[in-house]
Amino acid sequence: MSTPRIRFRPFRLALWVLVLAGGGAAIVRYLYGLGAVSNLSDRFPWGLWIGFDVMSGVALAAGGFTIAAAVHVFKLHRYHALLRPAVLTGFLGYLLVIAALLVDLGRPWNIWHPVVMWNPHSVMFEVAWCVMLYTLVLALEFGQVILQRFRLWTFLRVTQLALPPLVIAGVLLSTLHQSSLGSLFLIVPEKLHPLWYTSLLPILFFISAVAVGLAMVTVEATLAARAFRHRVDISLFTDLGRASAVVLSLYLGVKVVDLVTRQAVGLVFAGGIESVMFLVEVVGGVVLPLVLLAIPGVARSLGGLAAASWLVVGGVVLNRLNVAITGMLAGSGAHYVPAWTEVLITAAIVSGGILAYIYIVERLPILEHAEEPAPTSTAALHMPEAAP
Repeated sequence: MSTPRIRFRPFRLALWVLVLAGGGAAIVRYLYGLGAVSNLSDRFPWGLWIGFDVMSGVALAAGGFTIAAAVHVFKLHRYHALLRPAVLTGFLGYLLVIAALLVDLGRPWNIWHPVVMWNPHSVMFEVAWCVMLYTLVLALEFGQVILQRFRLWTFLRVTQLALPPLVIAGVLLSTLHQSSLGSLFLIVPEKLHPLWYTSLLPILFFISAVAVGLAMVTVEATLAARAFRHRVDISLFTDLGRASAVVLSLYLGVKVVDLVTRQAVGLVFAGGIESVMFLVEVVGGVVLPLVLLAIPGVARSLGGLAAASWLVVGGVVLNRLNVAITGMLAGSGAHYVPAWTEVLITAAIVSGGILAYIYIVERLPILEHAEEPAPTSTAALHMPEAAP
């Protein structure tokens, strides 16, 4: 299998500049503490790094377990071409989440404590163990690619026997910690705004993680197709769009029923920053993608599917930021706007993930090219070359 090369040298250079600048800010954080680079405080300790880097990062990495479950558990081998990119994205996503935690924790050198200091009654303990174990599962799944690259066929055949139980373990672990991230906020009913606080938060977090996992597979594939001049099979992403529409409909239905039963519908139109952010999140990240995916011409075009998927990704990211920041500000009585160094470190972590993805895709058999289409076929589209 050929290994494509990306042509965006200025783009790659910009990513390296962000990584180096963010690395410098991280050094300042370790030398002088969190207060030197962030606007976090004892009254408001969870800001951009938890809301975006950790909570959004875990959700965006959900494509790994959704596609692995489809291929290995439900035997939908037609989607095998999507498996390796999804696993790679998930693996890198969880490594970036761990990197962000090492920056955010007040005493990062104690991150290993949950391994030996058990507190099974703590939701954070469950999340820590699930993230550790699922990262290990993703590493073992990704190891298949390395064994194939170096032609270690005997090891590859042996490890393939362990894949089904590994995938099932990964699905269970993902279900647990995706929902548990929502459970973390069940202990702050007096602080989290009623537009987001509900006993259904764990269910809503899990459903939205499945939706954004499917959307991220499409977003990643369309970006990789353009960057690496990689041919993709549009019919696969049409199927993902249909599945995403079903999951989004379920999410929207649960959300509406929850608001009605809690008599919180009036808060949606009450005005204020919370109402505005809630409407942007739900209308832009749920309703509009559903409308786009219901239009046949949009649902059968790669550009239309990519646009709908980007909206879903933006909606879930905004949901996590609203739960962690927007919905908590009034209840905590604090004022918080991320410092520019917080944004810089976040940009550096994301840039590092993109650089790692490019490096791996250029050297390992990650992308599977779709077959050449027949002259009259519209089943596949060769993406145009990226601008140098």
